[in-house]
Amino acid sequence: MTLMTRGWRATLAVALSAGLVATAAGCGSSNDKSSDGGSGSATAAGGTSTGGGAPKTADLAFIYPTTETNFAQEMAMGAKAAAKDRPGVNLKEAAPANVDGPAEVQLFQAATRTSKDGVAMMTLTPDLFLRPLITAHQQGVPLVAVDTAPPKGAEQAVKLTIGNSNVEIGEDLAKAMLPKIPEGTKGEVLIGTDTPGLPVLEQRNQGFKQLLSKERPGLKFMVFNAKQSPTDNYNTWSAEVKAHPNAVAYVGPGSQAAVSLTRIQKQNGKKLLVGACDLDPVALEGVKDGYVQALISPEHFLKAYIAIALLAAQKQDGKPLPEGLWNTGALTVDSSNIDQIIARQKSAAAREAFFKPIADKQLADPSKYLTSSSGS
Repeated sequence: MTLMTRGWRATLAVALSAGLVATAAGCGSSNDKSSDGGSGSATAAGGTSTGGGAPKTADLAFIYPTTETNFAQEMAMGAKAAAKDRPGVNLKEAAPANVDGPAEVQLFQAATRTSKDGVAMMTLTPDLFLRPLITAHQQGVPLVAVDTAPPKGAEQAVKLTIGNSNVEIGEDLAKAMLPKIPEGTKGEVLIGTDTPGLPVLEQRNQGFKQLLSKERPGLKFMVFNAKQSPTDNYNTWSAEVKAHPNAVAYVGPGSQAAVSLTRIQKQNGKKLLVGACDLDPVALEGVKDGYVQALISPEHFLKAYIAIALLAAQKQDGKPLPEGLWNTGALTVDSSNIDQIIARQKSAAAREAFFKPIADKQLADPSKYLTSSSGS
């Protein structure tokens, strides 16, 4: 089986064109923004009908770590879009307002009691989920991990992760920064990690440092805890920028770095070399206005869409869940495509129109996107 981290990028222009045309034509959207769930009834084709012609019911849930951060909001929209596209799917989605591992565990446990046909989940505190995942598996609830692989010991309970090659995401970020760092440059690169120890972020940092060290050996890296909440992240980055005003670059593997650094630059009037991940609206405007060199999007909407679509197909169509890491791909966002991506991110409908053909293509041939390991 072939890993295709960048495989769907060749279809970007076609998908954008088709997606935006469909949006302009009045594509429907799921606009429920509540954090405690909603119905996933749909009118689009999909699902297996019973003898009377009605689609089989699938009671599913998506549990995620916070409602306040872009990556999680993107995932929630993707999950709801997938449910909407499958008649008979009833989706409940839930998350704490702020990152709160024990609260998310409680939401997960409640979901396994009410959504017995399948639960997809993403967490920033995977170790807290070891026993709950094993218990849910023993109770026969199908499980899919999104973005973050299950904790060690839960591999038999959760055999499928919908994610990325995060080492390659880090490499992509380094490649996007290199044109602004001349050969022979010496100095510091600050890396603010908002959730230290989280495997997906540590892997991005690994890929970033490895490639940049090879290409620019005179650089030194300073990695620090940038904090999770938007306010704490901004304050931490503000302090680091003041302490290291002449750093070569300022980088974060998560959602908040580009947001905080865009605001800091607007406030102090000094341009910095910034790179990060995810597509918060403030970060996108940072790219547009020249405050951010590049963002690498792990395409969170697509990951959650695929997870819910696979759980629905298992229940409604009798298709077994695949096993391994399903790598949905990533996208570099910079000055060359920022206008297209801002248009894509304008609404849930625009996202749905863009991602639907990509999701359909991946779901039609899972072997192209699966590897046997979820550790990278």
